[in-house]
Amino acid sequence: MTAVREVDVLIVGAGPAGLAAAARLAAARVGRVEVLDREQQAGGVPRHCAHGGYGSPLRPLSGPAYARLLVTAAEGAGAVVRTGVTALDWAGPLALGTVGPRGHETIRARAVVLATGARERPRSARLVPGTRPAGVLTTGELQQAVHLYGQRIGERAVVVGAEDVSYAAAATVRAAGAVVVAMVTEGSRAQTMPARAADARLRQGIPLLTGTTVTELLGHGRLSGVRVRHRDGRTAVLPCDTVVFTGDFVPEHELARRGRLILDGGTRGPAVDGSLRTSRPGVFAVGSVLHPVESAATAAREGAHVAGAVLETLGGAERPGHDGVPLLVDPPLRWIAPNRVTPADRGLPYLLRTTAPLYRPLLQVTQDGRTLHRQGFLRALPHRTLTLGARWTHRVDPGGGPVRVRLTDR
Repeated sequence: MTAVREVDVLIVGAGPAGLAAAARLAAARVGRVEVLDREQQAGGVPRHCAHGGYGSPLRPLSGPAYARLLVTAAEGAGAVVRTGVTALDWAGPLALGTVGPRGHETIRARAVVLATGARERPRSARLVPGTRPAGVLTTGELQQAVHLYGQRIGERAVVVGAEDVSYAAAATVRAAGAVVVAMVTEGSRAQTMPARAADARLRQGIPLLTGTTVTELLGHGRLSGVRVRHRDGRTAVLPCDTVVFTGDFVPEHELARRGRLILDGGTRGPAVDGSLRTSRPGVFAVGSVLHPVESAATAAREGAHVAGAVLETLGGAERPGHDGVPLLVDPPLRWIAPNRVTPADRGLPYLLRTTAPLYRPLLQVTQDGRTLHRQGFLRALPHRTLTLGARWTHRVDPGGGPVRVRLTDR
């Protein structure tokens, strides 16, 4: 017989977003706050990112140190963090069926926060043909193998991608004692800071092949090489025993989908308003499940922000699901999050991504032909987030049509 337990707030995912929400809610003394994570250790992606860049300028931290800080803050505030527990499916409007060291359980809550994160699409999802040899990894698999388990990965690696995460993968390959044969990207340039790209190319001697696609994996038993096609149609084989597919993140939205929450067509994660409420009353979503993928600091900020809305719900001020106006973007914008808006939304900025580079663009927010806000940027790049403040939301007509966001050349 499945055991049934009651908690006040159930948070699924012990990454930066989930842990920050747990720390704030537990500190508010709302009752039992419980965090579940299917991994054996809490902390999310930062725990296997050995590089720096976490924390604050005054207190810089490595990924593992940042993860420990978040776990300590959540547990110190009184939250219960349970690892090795998987949320399988919904067992009611605010209940989840789980499996873990205690066996099968149904956990009922007064509020549920989905902080399930995002993942990189593996080789199979990218439809790269060829054999199925060992040595084919994503960045997450690579970092866990090297930094968590001290495993060897091979001697010669090709990194597919040229984003920030791709350069982190290249650094992990080098830390494992292997050589980066090349970085391969379909784009015309690296999608990272110019200084970082130049350092990898000039000081570390890593070739960057632009306008290039991996078309086939070669080898039996162990990878022996990858076949690539250049933009002009030329093909070549890069000998290697490891290939790392990086970037191309998708939200871990399985629970949201099974719960029939409304998903946003742009982000492919749950649609949320400025308080991070989903379409199901009492269910919230935060972090990279909303917008794959942003920084750990952004996820933690959203976790702290959602605590306020959860406290309102526990205090009896819950609204009947989405009561906001749809927030839509026009090309070349890809998505915006949050993606519904109410006049009361304040504090949390909106995040946007574009598919094309624009220099000195103008962002316009309109509703039914009425301009709500204008904002200029120095430039907009596909691999960089644009931030839109929420000071204009009081101008939104709750009974009007969708709010549209456009990005155009000035």
